[in-house]
Amino acid sequence: VGNRDDSNLYINMKLKAAAEIGISANHIKLPNTATEADVLKCIASLNADPAVHGFIVQLPLDSDKPINTEKITNAVAPEKDVDGLSSINAGKLSRGDLGDCFIPCTPKGCMELIRQTGVQVTGKRAVVIGRSKIVGAPMHDLLLWNNATVTTCHSKTSTLAEEVGKADILVVAAGKAEMVKGEWIKPGAIVIDCGINHVPDSTKASGKRVVGDVAYNTAKEKASYITPVPGGVGPMTVAMLMQSTVESAQRFLEKFQPGKWAIQYNQLNLKMPVPSDIEISRSCVPKPIEQVASEVGLLPDEVEPYGQTKAKVQLSALNRLKNQPDGKYVVVTGITPTPLGEGKSTTTVGLVQALGAHLHQNVFACVRQPSQGPTFGIKGGAAGGGYCQVVPMEEFNLHLTGDIHAITAANNLVAAAIDARMFHEMTQSDQALYNRLVPSVNGVRKFSDIQIRRLQKLGINKTDPAALTKEEVNAFVRLDIDPGTITWQRVLDTNDRFLRKITIGQSPTEKGFSRTAQFDITVSSEIMAVLALADGLDDMKRRFGRMVVASSKKGQPVTADDLGVTGALAVLMKDAIKPNLMQTLEGTPVFVHAGPFANIAHGNSSVLADKIALKLVGKDGFVVTEAGFGADIGMEKFFDIKCRYSGLRPHVVVLVATVRALKMHGGGPAVTAGVPLPKEYTEENLQLVANGCSNLNKQIQNARLFGVPVVVAVNAFKTDTKAELALVVQKAKEAGAFDAMECTHWADGGKGALALARAVQRASQAPSNFRFLYNMELPVVDKIRLIAQQVYGARDIELLPEAQEKVTIYTKQGFGNLPICMAKTHLSLSHDPEQKGAPTGFVLPIRDIRASVGAGFLYPLVGTMSTMPGLPTRPCFYDIDLDPVSGGVNGLF
Repeated sequence: VGNRDDSNLYINMKLKAAAEIGISANHIKLPNTATEADVLKCIASLNADPAVHGFIVQLPLDSDKPINTEKITNAVAPEKDVDGLSSINAGKLSRGDLGDCFIPCTPKGCMELIRQTGVQVTGKRAVVIGRSKIVGAPMHDLLLWNNATVTTCHSKTSTLAEEVGKADILVVAAGKAEMVKGEWIKPGAIVIDCGINHVPDSTKASGKRVVGDVAYNTAKEKASYITPVPGGVGPMTVAMLMQSTVESAQRFLEKFQPGKWAIQYNQLNLKMPVPSDIEISRSCVPKPIEQVASEVGLLPDEVEPYGQTKAKVQLSALNRLKNQPDGKYVVVTGITPTPLGEGKSTTTVGLVQALGAHLHQNVFACVRQPSQGPTFGIKGGAAGGGYCQVVPMEEFNLHLTGDIHAITAANNLVAAAIDARMFHEMTQSDQALYNRLVPSVNGVRKFSDIQIRRLQKLGINKTDPAALTKEEVNAFVRLDIDPGTITWQRVLDTNDRFLRKITIGQSPTEKGFSRTAQFDITVSSEIMAVLALADGLDDMKRRFGRMVVASSKKGQPVTADDLGVTGALAVLMKDAIKPNLMQTLEGTPVFVHAGPFANIAHGNSSVLADKIALKLVGKDGFVVTEAGFGADIGMEKFFDIKCRYSGLRPHVVVLVATVRALKMHGGGPAVTAGVPLPKEYTEENLQLVANGCSNLNKQIQNARLFGVPVVVAVNAFKTDTKAELALVVQKAKEAGAFDAMECTHWADGGKGALALARAVQRASQAPSNFRFLYNMELPVVDKIRLIAQQVYGARDIELLPEAQEKVTIYTKQGFGNLPICMAKTHLSLSHDPEQKGAPTGFVLPIRDIRASVGAGFLYPLVGTMSTMPGLPTRPCFYDIDLDPVSGGVNGLF
């Protein structure tokens, strides 16, 4: 801290010594304006950095702000306190725990000098002059625990000469020039002089010379050994600092296996019958989120806690870890599900609990953040279930850290900008618009950066607002949006069927400029899809700018950049882009980040969360992420969209199957949410299971299309029989799965997914010849046809007139080389949710095609897609309540 010449000199000596022996050493300089908080923050960062084995705080602290030196030295982690100045290390030294502490470097150097004489310390009489915390006091303790009889003298000692005369070993650290006279010294004594003092000397260019605390010239005649000043204790102090740093690194390596996390796992208290999800979640006491972050190698300044159980992680962590090798990348998907879902989230959590808490692998789960709509509607939460949950589930399922609210605000800002711009263009002349868009401030008119980009897009290379012609002003101010082409809707994170079609602009102040519009649910917003696919702030901002919200009356795409709103969107989303850190019931780490729709968007958690997690787990670790809906939808989009943009390559596909879903595909009765299951699903029926395995076979083939090994997880329910489960395992292996096994993780936690975890480990070592399904340069229709035929089993596709028109428009606008994000039902491989199993020979109708240009895909609509769910007759909110005494949330599931 500060810029003292003497401190800089000492630091440079230490840096030089470190370089000579191969220690990587850095000098962190804080200005003399640094506060105590600044210094403590820096120390906390170094304490947490596993790459730093030791550090010192150079004293004195040269700051013009008041700083408590004791507080600063005690803030250094004892295991990194290579100067040995913290109270913990001093306490251990004082009670003789020499093998479990760091000894201050000067006393340690003095002791080494004494040892080098060959004189045995045991039984000798030692005198230490000085009682400072840095030299005198620790020197006394060190000699004492090396079996000397020690006397400490100081400025108040009245018989100093007499005491010195008794010493076999004399260590002087009084800070007074030549105070110990040669005649005081016992003949043959060992004299260690720690003093550094300046005395006048006219023969020196500086007018002074350095002397110690002992009168060297007379003392050397009586001492058997004596250290000179300078050149005695000083170099030894530096040498001992290097030795302590090496010792610290050795202790670190003994304690921590390279690349292995030192993580505390939570023990589950399994109960039968399995309690409700909220009861299980409440029975777990989560670790403080700062502890979770530290365990996985995140630094304190990379973590922003939101309470005790969740935190944002700074993107700077990815930059710090950029040279680290990635771990193994696993995607969890499923067969075509029933409306009840088949437990992909539960399996994802169970797998990471098995890999982490039971097999002691570095492992991260990366999952989507759920919408609050279903939480209060019919589906409930999405934190997993049973003994495989992200906790606390109420935090996970409700506001989390506000990302979805930020998306709502950003989306609706764009919507407001569209209508406001149309209104102003319809009610003002070109010049009036120009004057308001480029106002004079203090007599100066200036384009904003985003307006310069619009001018460049228009081919107007001018920066002086006064230089534009009337034609250029017209082009600049007129977006000329065609209301019939607006694709951008307002959003809300609540299920509300009455917002599916609305009329806006009915107030008299809007002067009759009304239009029909709608609300979508927030997670369907393109801003959510951008968040999930962006790989940094710059990329997110560029994607925002490219978002197409409508077309002009001349057919040109109108973007968020044209509206001038891109920078504001980035500001609203600057915190949302940071992944959210949570944990599972068994204490393994989880990133919860982004939650795009799995039909009109790609249905996967964020690229950034996956990238950070892959670096944190290291080359032998695992990152397990989940793709929405069945393999034909979420997995295909994971590969062809998410992996294409991220550059990440998957190692294993985990395909979740259930006896229940296979019975449905084998011809069983309809499965309806909220209605008891028919007896076919609760009684053994091997024929239904065997018939339904056609869907399992097809989804295994779909995964293998991409060249990735497939492990089938048969998620066991209590009504399944052993024969049914064994049949599914057999059929999966016959269909080409790398392996298949029954899993009981819902009831047994990670232990119930151990066989699955071991199979995933083996599969991750198998060859993976990952490939995309199609080339981006193919025509739009050909890409759609490839997906329909190879993934869904269709004979062909049929483009309805509106879809054909969109193909022409998007190709002309330059969007034809974007990947395809099919929007179809998740309840069938075909477009008809009633067609179960693995239908073939059908023609897939493409009703319309829309563009999410910012996110980076075209999404063909196969049938009608609802983007605003409604509430059922009896929504979940009937059961949700707050306990006013405990503050706990009741009724979530």
